[in-house]
Amino acid sequence: MGTSGDDGGAACDKARLQCRDGDKACDNPTLPSWARLSINRCNLPAVILGSYTYQQHPSPLVLDGVLELHCDFFALLDAEASEAVRLQLFYDYMSVSFRLDALEDAGYSASISRKRGRLNYLKLIRGWHFNSDSVEGAVLKAWVESRFGLLPRHHRAPIRDFSGEAYRLYLEQRAAGLYNTNALEAQLDLVYTWTQYELKRRYPDTTHFTLFRGLNRWEAHELLGAHAAESLVLLNNVNSFTFERERAEEFGDSVVRTKVPLPRIFCLARFMAERLQGEDEVLAIGGVYGVGSAR
Repeated sequence: MGTSGDDGGAACDKARLQCRDGDKACDNPTLPSWARLSINRCNLPAVILGSYTYQQHPSPLVLDGVLELHCDFFALLDAEASEAVRLQLFYDYMSVSFRLDALEDAGYSASISRKRGRLNYLKLIRGWHFNSDSVEGAVLKAWVESRFGLLPRHHRAPIRDFSGEAYRLYLEQRAAGLYNTNALEAQLDLVYTWTQYELKRRYPDTTHFTLFRGLNRWEAHELLGAHAAESLVLLNNVNSFTFERERAEEFGDSVVRTKVPLPRIFCLARFMAERLQGEDEVLAIGGVYGVGSAR
């Protein structure tokens, strides 16, 4: 039953003036259909996890089967209070599980003409830091596409036509990077899941990090609208951020600031600082972000 309105009629929660809150489509855009797959391998569909609403109100993202497959490893972490010891447990577990120090056990042979690929999770992250449009970059974008359903929007050039040259190059580099590697995508599954575990333990009351990103040719980015003082932009399906504005200035002629939900973080380089020397990047999956100028 509605209550009485100023004009003597019954008030209704659908009345135009009562529900007006500026929530136009351009104020709160969903992830466009041409930037996502209809299926993925986690607990939320791409249309939700890639949306602006999710950026504002995140919930945990869980990759299918990873916690179950590696339950003994995470039980070991639960029993360990030291961050340094947990990190070493992670390195050791990755090496043993994926035979990273014994590639012969995984099929490598010096006598065959096409040798087993040597790309692993650490080399891939280092390769991304050096050049996100490299083979390593294509593999990481492909992993995000597979696991979260977010399609790449840029690889060496904007990807707008999935029958075009830019997308074909991405597919070629993705295939080359994944060819004959030792369960590389499964390695990345564990990197993401371990990173999320550590974020929850180290920052239990934190939902977002305020981060910075250096950009070139801002006008070439896919702007979807605006909300308050922020521009709503569709970012690539993987992106680099940093905690320091001065650091971001080294990578573009303009710097933007945004709040990155912790569940969107794939890798926090400071968690593995000794093996990712000189880098303090945050790699986060993309989608729609509200960004503001850092100036």
